[in-house]
Amino acid sequence: MSMEAEIRALAQETRRASRQVANLPTTVKDRVLAAMAEALLVRKEFIQAENEKDLAAGRQKGLSAAMLDRLALSDKVIDSMVTGLKEVAALPDPVGEISEMVRRPSGIMVGRMRIPLGVIGMIYESRPNVTVDAAALCLKAGNAVILRGGSEALHSNLALARVLRDCLAAEGIAPAAIQVIPVTDREAVTCMLRLEEEIDLIIPRGGEGLIRFVAENSRIPVLKHYKGVCHVFVDESADLEMAANIVLNGKTQRPGVCNALECLLVHRAVAAEFLPAIGAKLADAGVELRGCPQTLALSPTAKPAVEEDWGMEFLDLVLAVKVVSDMDEAMAHIVRYGSQHTEVIVTTHHPRAQRFIREVDASSVMVNASTRFSDGGQYGLGAEIGISTTKLHAYGPMGLRELTTRKFIVYGEGQVRG
Repeated sequence: MSMEAEIRALAQETRRASRQVANLPTTVKDRVLAAMAEALLVRKEFIQAENEKDLAAGRQKGLSAAMLDRLALSDKVIDSMVTGLKEVAALPDPVGEISEMVRRPSGIMVGRMRIPLGVIGMIYESRPNVTVDAAALCLKAGNAVILRGGSEALHSNLALARVLRDCLAAEGIAPAAIQVIPVTDREAVTCMLRLEEEIDLIIPRGGEGLIRFVAENSRIPVLKHYKGVCHVFVDESADLEMAANIVLNGKTQRPGVCNALECLLVHRAVAAEFLPAIGAKLADAGVELRGCPQTLALSPTAKPAVEEDWGMEFLDLVLAVKVVSDMDEAMAHIVRYGSQHTEVIVTTHHPRAQRFIREVDASSVMVNASTRFSDGGQYGLGAEIGISTTKLHAYGPMGLRELTTRKFIVYGEGQVRG
């Protein structure tokens, strides 16, 4: 059997399983998730032995220490997956929720019911814990899932899926509801992206290169974000101590994530007071500043910014800084260089805050808060399957509800249309 035929057969099996999963009662889904949490602990030695195969191969290939750390299924990582499964089980089940019931002039009652999407395809890199997170969220939302992790984590992903699938089987649920594509050839991704009749949605997680490849080659709708170029605009009315705390947290807490701060915009009216102070604090934290000419005059440690620095996702202790004349210039900069991820204004001026909220087009727009809050867990969604900067059908962090859609439902009493 060719690779394409093998992957198509796998997807068809998953499609059949999705019909069963879509109709599972909440109590059954929650019981299976709890069993999965327990099974991860019971079978930890098996999981870690398979993970060690990937780690050994990674060391032989010369993977960086950071990559190996992301790949490792330590006791701590397994404990976090167990916690995640329990948290998903505790979330309200969105499936079957009915809303907007109204009686029409004809006498029919029209409303909407939340339903699963069907089969989700996840394409991701490195961290094998995504296998468990994605499977748990998809199951709770009534979906089946096909997982294609990075080649460096194949043994780990297959082991985790085996444990989860055994729990499905024990409950009488088709194990094909959770599938891991068992080949490392990149052509497998291309094959997967052609299966528009078997897969309803593709969610890629990883670097910009992977996500662009998926978006350019998929026949299936893709929910994605290419990168997180997040800005903070310090308004002329800002509480500057508050602004400093927001900037430091956004840039230094975890600089390598998509909701880290990448560009600071400062109103010229407060630049002379704010930039020397925040520049010194950032320098103490090991941050390299790349600034406009006005920034260079006020922050002696800053380096001149080049055009490529505006709109750059550094994912490192590097921050672009620009002095702007007013909020209009700040918003124009965001329109040109932003990535529709997360944008922040620091201000005590309520009308400007409200205007920023209304007019800035990003999946998260904030007033007086760190960009690092742009996260499904922080928003109360529970676990997060990804962040979308597209607008159909989800915008921003994606939780359970974003793994469902709504259908119209109609109740009549024999009405016919004249």
